[in-house]
Amino acid sequence: MAYFDVFNGDADGICALLQLRQHTPRIATLVTGVKRDIGLLSRVSASSGDVVTVLDVAVEKNRLDLDRLLQLGAEIFYVDHHNPGEMPSAAGLQLLINTAPEICTSALVNGHLSGACASWAVVGCFGDNLDQTAERVAQTLPALPNLKLWRELGILINYNAYGAHVSDLHFDPESLYRRLLPHASPDICLAEDPELMQILQAGYRQDMSFGETANRLINEASVAVIRLPDEPWARRVSGVLGNKLALDTPYRAHAVLTEIPEGFLVSVRAPLDNRIGADTVCRQFPSGGGRAAAAGINQLPKENLSTFIDVLKKQYA
Repeated sequence: MAYFDVFNGDADGICALLQLRQHTPRIATLVTGVKRDIGLLSRVSASSGDVVTVLDVAVEKNRLDLDRLLQLGAEIFYVDHHNPGEMPSAAGLQLLINTAPEICTSALVNGHLSGACASWAVVGCFGDNLDQTAERVAQTLPALPNLKLWRELGILINYNAYGAHVSDLHFDPESLYRRLLPHASPDICLAEDPELMQILQAGYRQDMSFGETANRLINEASVAVIRLPDEPWARRVSGVLGNKLALDTPYRAHAVLTEIPEGFLVSVRAPLDNRIGADTVCRQFPSGGGRAAAAGINQLPKENLSTFIDVLKKQYA
């Protein structure tokens, strides 16, 4: 029997797996990548009796390979909060899916484990821009931690996941997960590995200083559209910039467009005051997907930019 742990390389995916493996240690083949690398099951070669855990990647984007692995006889535990499309059903498949806007994969795993490793769930929720959910989970801990530090750690882990390739990142997500795994709590991690926080803080501050002065194509009461250049710093900051803007102006929807050779990489954040519609916008374009509160398009051709802006404005008018 072989084990495979498949997880999104962002804060939610990493913190979901941290909870599971701190609760139930397991030697497994790790399969992950940059945040936008979501077709991860295509890289899994499992056989009958093998166990595959999948965290924070959409069923819909992995459906063909999910069916393939089930037909081969693998047992699959699948936890996610994105739109799954048509829900599969099979004897070897255990699904834990919830697409509610205030839910993320780390929160789902926390519930599955009855709060056994809740501290990392808090970090994962903060990283996924779900501050209220993080604070609710934190209330279940024996003592209330320094949530400001935990929130910063979650944001920084999430920031690290954004890039076109692993070479854009400060840490390979697999290496980052392995570096975090020995620490039973975020506080222990911050005390025993301060260099990790320092590296990510320095990168985040520099990249955000560029991002916050970037060109705004649209800056209206209900919608803002920010355009970033084809640079590594822009790819790194594209997701966390959208999250910060959403927090700063919770009544407004935000789209961050990062130039790529094929057009634009798009990150959409619904207004925090109305966490719906981001997936509706993005799923109207090829390579688009996500969830109601936050979604994206992996490749928007430049000739479709005006159409995208029209769709975004219509959704949030």
